[in-house]
Amino acid sequence: MMKRYSAITKYVRISPRKARLAAGLMKGLNAQEAKRQLEYSGLKAGRLLMKTLQSAVANAESQGEVRKENLIVDEVRVDEGPRLKRSKPRSRGSQHPILKRMSHFTVVVAEA
Repeated sequence: MMKRYSAITKYVRISPRKARLAAGLMKGLNAQEAKRQLEYSGLKAGRLLMKTLQSAVANAESQGEVRKENLIVDEVRVDEGPRLKRSKPRSRGSQHPILKRMSHFTVVVAEA
């Protein structure tokens, strides 16, 4: 049975749709290769997901005495968090809603 280690980051101020683009880059890769992919992707979400990945790897090293070379990214999930509701004034006194979306990241690594 493979032991799995996870890290969760909540309330990240980036739209889940944009974050899922970066999450797709790291699925199924080993942890070091996933980090490299995110580093050079040039995406804001890549920078944010990399922190969560590093946290999951650190959890695996401290809890399970696992070497980071042996870890693969088992699961990456980007869920929608709460939305900040703002509005923009429009003509004749009306308003147009603006939704500033947030994300929750979950990264699970497992021993290869």
